[in-house]
Amino acid sequence: MSKQIFFDSKNDAAFRPKKFLGKTVIYFILIFWAIICLFPIYWTVTTTFKAAPDVMKGNLIPWWDFRPKWLGLKSLGLSPDRIFVESTVREEFLKRFYNSMIAALGSSTLAVLLGSCTAYGLSRFKYRFGFMRNSDISFFFLSQLILPPVVLALPFLVLYKELALLDTRIGLIALYTLTVLPIVIWIMKDQFSSIPTELEEAALVDGLSIWGAFLTIIMPIALPGMVAAFIISLVLTWNEYFFAALLTSSYAKTLPVMVASQTGSQGISWWSMAALSLAAILPLIIIAIILERYIIKGMAAGAVK
Repeated sequence: MSKQIFFDSKNDAAFRPKKFLGKTVIYFILIFWAIICLFPIYWTVTTTFKAAPDVMKGNLIPWWDFRPKWLGLKSLGLSPDRIFVESTVREEFLKRFYNSMIAALGSSTLAVLLGSCTAYGLSRFKYRFGFMRNSDISFFFLSQLILPPVVLALPFLVLYKELALLDTRIGLIALYTLTVLPIVIWIMKDQFSSIPTELEEAALVDGLSIWGAFLTIIMPIALPGMVAAFIISLVLTWNEYFFAALLTSSYAKTLPVMVASQTGSQGISWWSMAALSLAAILPLIIIAIILERYIIKGMAAGAVK
């Protein structure tokens, strides 16, 4: 018995360096990948404070390669010396920011509400429309993502012109809702399928209706998945450019359209574009940090049943 214990301890001592080396390699790979993923954000932040020669030279390290300036924020009227001075550029930026916020929040909220109801029905009830069953209906919703946006450009342009929805926030909200609705249905269907049906049966026995069981029992459990679907919808609609550029002209233009417009006869205003991009990134980063635990729970929901 003592020999066996000595043999096991010897193997354990030999195994420790290998285990330490394996963890070191894994951490090195993760740190390297994190640097690659975060570098575009770092480049955007530093470019906001660069002058034109520093941008062209590719200087990266502040106070080492270049001296930071307020050039990017100054072009938007957001620098310390202009923040309290009247600025038409700042007013235009705030208007575009407000349009993006209204369109993204409105469409994401509407998509989560409609998509949750649809996904709940597909996960709990059996439907039949001709040859289509539940699985066919689910695939139909998901197949809407196959079409490239450019194919829908002309039909939506004609339709919105007839309905007087061109250059309106309501038009963007309606279109963005249709765009992200298949993704919400896909996420929430897996979320609801992972919840035992016995919970609803017990609620029905206690006297609740189907809607009562859904609102009081199922929705609180499915909340992480709904938050994850909301965040994904928010990211997609906040960054959408094609339809915003096609269907808006002045009143309802969004922030991505303003970012892409930072070009002129003298070239691209990289500092202005970087400042606008930073302003577009920050709200999503803040929301993701606040709702991080819900995102992880929601994305992991349905993986283990």
